[in-house]
Amino acid sequence: MTEVGTNYGGALYELAAAEELSEEILGQLQALSKSFAEEPAFVKLLCAHSLSKTERCRILDDSFAGKVHPYVLNFLKILTEKGYMRQFPDCCKAYLVRYHKDNNILPVTAVTAVALSPEQAARLKEKLEKLTEKTVELTNRMDPNVLGGVRLDFDGKSIDDTLAHRLESVRNLLNNTIL
Repeated sequence: MTEVGTNYGGALYELAAAEELSEEILGQLQALSKSFAEEPAFVKLLCAHSLSKTERCRILDDSFAGKVHPYVLNFLKILTEKGYMRQFPDCCKAYLVRYHKDNNILPVTAVTAVALSPEQAARLKEKLEKLTEKTVELTNRMDPNVLGGVRLDFDGKSIDDTLAHRLESVRNLLNNTIL
């Protein structure tokens, strides 16, 4: 995350949390982030120096007034006026990190060769919640290179119980064995 993202996203989170709007604003930020990723030309327009700041803010008003919370609209205007609109994804990440921390949520990605069944996902989530004493937000990502087993990615850490990792461990053990 960039410093701009951390500072601005964190500031928006503090405001939203103080007003008990953190969940509502999170949903709106996620929807906007998805929309901006699908339409990068819109963000490019908001960064165009050929338009005045007033014109760019008018575009935001025309597009989002009455559709998003005024805090979100004003946040977009501030980013546009400061020339930081390209940092919006980092602001969203910073906001989400603060939201997760304050709400005791641990995002975990389970990397598997095939999709986890709903029952497997529920059991894994339950087990992780008992171990971490946090609410686990589990996502499943498929990677054909995994072959079998599961790798859990969370908090910048990885717990690897994949077949490839086990085979690598056996290979290292055999290579280091002196006969």
